[in-house]
Amino acid sequence: MDLIVAKFGGTSVGNGSRIKKAAQSVVNEYMKGNKIVVVVSAINKTTDDLIQVTDESIGDSVSPQQMAEILSMGEMTSTRVMASTIESLGVKSTFIDPYNDAWPIITDNNPLDANINFKASEYQSKKIAQLLEQGVIPVVCGFLGRGPNNQITTIGRGGSDVTAFFLGHALKADEVVIVTDVDGVMSSDPRKIEEAEKLDKISVEEMRDIALHGAQVLHPNALKYKDPMISAKIISFEKGNLSDKGTEIIGPFQEDISKSAVLYPEELSIIAVVGEQMIETKGLLAQLTNILAENNINIYGISAASNSITAFVSKRKSEKAHHLLHRLVVNNDKLSSLSIGNDIAMIGVSGPEFNVETPGIISDITRPLHKNHINIVEISSSQTAIILFVEWKDGKKTLELIKEVID
Repeated sequence: MDLIVAKFGGTSVGNGSRIKKAAQSVVNEYMKGNKIVVVVSAINKTTDDLIQVTDESIGDSVSPQQMAEILSMGEMTSTRVMASTIESLGVKSTFIDPYNDAWPIITDNNPLDANINFKASEYQSKKIAQLLEQGVIPVVCGFLGRGPNNQITTIGRGGSDVTAFFLGHALKADEVVIVTDVDGVMSSDPRKIEEAEKLDKISVEEMRDIALHGAQVLHPNALKYKDPMISAKIISFEKGNLSDKGTEIIGPFQEDISKSAVLYPEELSIIAVVGEQMIETKGLLAQLTNILAENNINIYGISAASNSITAFVSKRKSEKAHHLLHRLVVNNDKLSSLSIGNDIAMIGVSGPEFNVETPGIISDITRPLHKNHINIVEISSSQTAIILFVEWKDGKKTLELIKEVID
């Protein structure tokens, strides 16, 4: 007998026939002797509709607490419909919302971006376990929480995924199944690449990265809650089968991947290639990188503007790189000159989702550098990392200042 947490996204319960198919898939697993906890999102586009109606009727006058109460109506409706549908198929079910005594997700008092209180929520989850022992299928609102004063809270977009993984952890489930509108994780967006293929497996780190970069299959924040002892997979609602293989998410979330700042130990040099309409010249960037790659010169950072390309290379190999790229300049009508600057330090700042979940993190990092008269030669960022280049003499001080910000 397995304990399964099955989360149905909004598209998966987008209309009556889909809700019935979802309910039937749950009942089928129950009839095999498995215990099932269902987590349900709001019915397709309900949350967006509630936001639009609130914006048009109340506008900026709506308070955060009022907004949380309004948004909760989507999940409260879908859980009631799902539980009733399961019961219509002959199995005892009950909906669990934040007003219910068995409600498991306890949070702080932030109405629209609440944090889960782990200890309190794990304790409350015992009440869900009791329902399972009674042969009941609990249908739990995703996305919602209950604050310290019993007020409704929400845990942000993608919160239903968080709810599912947290319950999987708290209940020591055997498997968490994320039911969505795709067969699993694809090699690329099948709407754009016809040859896209379904992946049988994907690591937590890979799943987090593609989610951070726009894939809508699973919210990246939910992966923090993936228990390493619990299987997890993503399947399509179309199959109507919770046993479908889909894409398995393997490995635990690496807790040690925390916010960190590291000073690269080697001095770098910056080489700037200057010309006209460079950004519009096809293949120019490839020529530059290929020349360096063919000569075993690594590029630690590169950027392109309309009239320049800058590349950071090891100071030890900078003279060789300088001569190689000079040949490119003199043989290309679009290029006019190049320059080299030595004694550059590179500092990498990284952490899972910190750049997404912390608005203003770049300004927080650069502000103390400005106050200490440290010049930033160049800066680049992604969803999970920031790279800064400063003068070598300022490298250690820059590292200290950044650590004060992120610690």
